[in-house]
Amino acid sequence: MSTVSDFERMLRAAALRVTAPRLAVLAAAHDHPHSDTDTLIGLVREALETVSHQAVYDVLRALTGAGLLRRIQPTGSVARYETRVGDNHHHVVCRVCGAIADVDCAVGATPCLTAADSSGFTIDEAEVIYWGRCPACALLPTPDSR
Repeated sequence: MSTVSDFERMLRAAALRVTAPRLAVLAAAHDHPHSDTDTLIGLVREALETVSHQAVYDVLRALTGAGLLRRIQPTGSVARYETRVGDNHHHVVCRVCGAIADVDCAVGATPCLTAADSSGFTIDEAEVIYWGRCPACALLPTPDSR
């Protein structure tokens, strides 16, 4: 569990000023991984009542640019943010309710993670999103089974 002092150290290590909005956004993203911007704004406003939408957007941009937050955007979804950075993990998304969970790197044969032709690019990351149904939605009848 991260504390405010952990977040302060993270900000300083990234050469960012320690501000109340930055601390509040880091705490909200840490406690509620894969939250969208509107959710984060609501959570930050619980801690800092007067923070503006624009301030939260600016903080998200700064923290993402500094590598303290990771921004993901599964197809058909709004941007989501998480504090788990630097380990190239993947995600699984429920097709029914949109729930998102972390998945550690793929194991076994992973031919799709090695580009057949990099076109001269130096590849440093492969983004994989697994799609399916979360445990709760898996219990619901599928449209085909009605």
